[in-house]
Amino acid sequence: MNNDKLLSLRGISKSFGSVLACNNINLEIRKGEIHSLLGENGAGKSTLINMISGIYTPDCGELEFDGKISKLKSPKEAMELGIGTIYQHFKLVEAMTARENIMLGTKTSIFSNGKKVDTTVKGISEKYDLGVDLDKYVSDMSVGEKQNLEILKVLYKGAKLLILDEPTTVFTPKETEKLFKIMRKMKENGCSVIFISHKMDEVMEISDRITVLRKGETIKTLDACYTNPKKLTELMVGRAVDLSIETVDTPLGEELLKVENLTVLNEEGREAVKNINFSIKEGEILGIAGIAGAGQKELCEAIAGILNIEKGDIIFNGEHLEGKNPREFVKRGISMSFIPEDRLGMGLVGSMGMVDNLLLKSYYTEKKFLIDRKPVAKHAKALKERLEIKTPSIHYPIKNLSGGNIQKILLGRELSLNPKLLVMAYPVRGLDINTCFTIYNLINDAKKKGTAVLFVGEDLDVLIELCDRIMVICNGNTTGTISSKEATREKLGLMMVGQKEA
Repeated sequence: MNNDKLLSLRGISKSFGSVLACNNINLEIRKGEIHSLLGENGAGKSTLINMISGIYTPDCGELEFDGKISKLKSPKEAMELGIGTIYQHFKLVEAMTARENIMLGTKTSIFSNGKKVDTTVKGISEKYDLGVDLDKYVSDMSVGEKQNLEILKVLYKGAKLLILDEPTTVFTPKETEKLFKIMRKMKENGCSVIFISHKMDEVMEISDRITVLRKGETIKTLDACYTNPKKLTELMVGRAVDLSIETVDTPLGEELLKVENLTVLNEEGREAVKNINFSIKEGEILGIAGIAGAGQKELCEAIAGILNIEKGDIIFNGEHLEGKNPREFVKRGISMSFIPEDRLGMGLVGSMGMVDNLLLKSYYTEKKFLIDRKPVAKHAKALKERLEIKTPSIHYPIKNLSGGNIQKILLGRELSLNPKLLVMAYPVRGLDINTCFTIYNLINDAKKKGTAVLFVGEDLDVLIELCDRIMVICNGNTTGTISSKEATREKLGLMMVGQKEA
């Protein structure tokens, strides 16, 4: 690994009103290295990356790139300098081909110098083993193909430093493996990579060096070969943390939820869930594994009464739920809680504080003309303390909080209702390791009380450790259900791409 510096940050700080997001950050990225950033939600990672990418301007401090002091005022300036950023949510035009997406924003017209552009792009694609079909439409691509196209885009524009923000969030093990091969190729060719991930095993596998952030400050930079997940987590959190998921063996009760021949259409009118059958018993956690977009979202929303079903039956404790909405569930005493994938869009209202968001679930069942807010405020304070929710006030707009704190509020609200069934769509997506384990413990506590849990997750190791059984979905169909004791990452990975359980 080259010891020459590519990027140096010295004394970088950034505030938003009274909130100090980054405080005197110091960071050094060497040429030809893979450098990971670790930190809890709210540690300052996103703000730091946005400053390196030209989205935010630092309040103070110095940024030096490739030997020159720079003051980046826009992402375009950052890209011209050689800094390319790939976010979790891809910036691609679905209705265009790969070639057209690559040419967007460049000085070369899409309709000119076609052969020369193709030769250059194909040369980069072969050099880094990206394997992008230039004539393929983005709408027809898998998640992995879209990721490769994003990488090809920034390399074509001359990126010397690539920033990958949670790139493997919805990847299968094979897609992650391929991305890591590409990252190593980039390193071999002198490119540097900043890798941001909450998945500790991936950070340990791919990194040369790791920098830990905590409360907006740089805590320490370590060589990956001289550290371990336990030490890194302690640096992130500031105290020792137990990194094992508790295995809870509880006797299973009666069958609580039964889904028969369920077919659900997505927003475009296509079949997202196709003739699915399964059941969950009291005190059981059923995991759902699958590539992003395989039908998990629609399945959860259909069970929760948000999406209408095309055909089939959803039976909860002997009662049919088809055609009923969430409000009817509450009025009929159907004890179900739903943690949606979209925390703010569907689960909570960002402009409101904790108290008002806790009231959302029950305000229309209140019989009094005026709602007594005192018990709700007391409940909000208890949740804030018990779940260590970091907020200036229980009335502070939750949209200004980190993702982990928002998720704790949502989960705390739903679990405080002591539901018989808990439906969860990616409850720990994008959350730091400490918050993840807090949520796993809450799920296990619910299981001990006899709650049935439907858990849609993307981390296969977590599904194996946390769940009793795992059902795998591929393109809306089930490819099998397997006991967690028999499951392996390899088995689940093959089932996720369509191979039926033997």
